[in-house]
Amino acid sequence: MTDFALIRLPDGSAWLGEGPFTSLSAAPSSGGAFYINDFELTDRLPWKQPARLHALTLENHATLLHVNGAQLPVIRWAKPATEWFKMAFRRIRREVLSQRIEKMVPVLTEVGTLASGSPLKLIERILDAPSNTWAYAHLRDGAGFLGATPELLFRTFGDELETMALAGTAKPGSSVENFENDVKEIEEHEIVVRYLTDRLSQVGAVRREGRELCRTYGLTHFQSRITVKLFQKADAALLVPFLHPTPAVGCLPRDESTLDRLCEYRRQLKVPSFFGAPFGFIEPGGETTHVVVAIRGVAFDGKHVSLPSGCGIVGGSAFDHEWRELRLKREAVLRLLGLQS
Repeated sequence: MTDFALIRLPDGSAWLGEGPFTSLSAAPSSGGAFYINDFELTDRLPWKQPARLHALTLENHATLLHVNGAQLPVIRWAKPATEWFKMAFRRIRREVLSQRIEKMVPVLTEVGTLASGSPLKLIERILDAPSNTWAYAHLRDGAGFLGATPELLFRTFGDELETMALAGTAKPGSSVENFENDVKEIEEHEIVVRYLTDRLSQVGAVRREGRELCRTYGLTHFQSRITVKLFQKADAALLVPFLHPTPAVGCLPRDESTLDRLCEYRRQLKVPSFFGAPFGFIEPGGETTHVVVAIRGVAFDGKHVSLPSGCGIVGGSAFDHEWRELRLKREAVLRLLGLQS
């Protein structure tokens, strides 16, 4: 198969869509369509309705994807350079300290060359990802992306919406007690919480649950669950640009000027367009929509492979700590995908 999209939910249910896809500006009322866009939301027809939709399992994925006998990829990674990222970090931190912005998330991308094997073989790895993640994939003609993200942008059912703030990462070797009292990480997390609660209060009654720990692939984050009773039935086509990008992957303030600077940093740092973008699925029947934040993944384009990771810069950020956090996040993806040497 050369054109497909996939999503696996935390409850284990999964759908595979085969192309060709019909591109739509809004989700079809009957459901069974994927939301696929880049970080800057440049696709005005982001809903992709597949020619065929399958319920996917670990048992039938190899047959449906035509990868029986395929081998896991072998990738030769190049050591990431620090210069451009360090320059971006310093500029962003100066803006934070001068209070021109509150937070921004630059992204470092490690690149590699596919030596052998098939990226499609990684589907079984993401289907078997931890139950507190959403697996996602979109590949077409040898190019695309896949991963398993712990971050939900939103889930809607009728006039109910669920989302989360996922921000703040424990330092290597940090105890739970130290992390739970880490002022910088709490600040980074609460910036996202405040943005989401303020934003969502415009469309419904918001309830925020307490800050808790989220552990995925050996990483520990802060997580706060947020639920909303919407004033009217949810419209995913409007909610995506209303919420994306949150400060967890974007910036604050979320005005045009700051977003332009964020996107310019992403272009300078050659960030794959999928990273941090919304990826979603409306279930058959059209009642329930899931949209996640596409992090913890890799992009393929022929033999070229990209592995991005981002870090939130706030007032208490230090370069050495953020550099280590970026490496830990990339290593977590490699563990998930079975790509570590």
